[in-house]
Amino acid sequence: MDTEPHNIIPSEKAEEQPSPVFEDFDTLAGAEHGTGTEGIEAVHDVPVKVQAVLGRARMPVGDLLHLSSGTVVELDRRVGEPVDIFVNDRLIARGEVVLIDNALGVTLTEIVRADR
Repeated sequence: MDTEPHNIIPSEKAEEQPSPVFEDFDTLAGAEHGTGTEGIEAVHDVPVKVQAVLGRARMPVGDLLHLSSGTVVELDRRVGEPVDIFVNDRLIARGEVVLIDNALGVTLTEIVRADR
């Protein structure tokens, strides 16, 4: 086996190639789809998965196999802590659990801005 290091950086400067020219995305989008919200109307009826996550737990498979009715699974959250709201598995907000006409709901308290 060869144990000597190899120089992977070329010794001579490679020929400079001109940088590609890219169109302004906002200009293209506005020209093809209008500048208002007309294009967004097309996705209004697209279904998404929304989840409110109270908390999480990790356990060995052996403990999982012994779960039965009445077993309490301790979550990683405390009472009063906000729940996470996911849309298509992406965290988008946090909120607090509320009761609405004998059904659970979530009041949003924080919108999470994703770094793109």
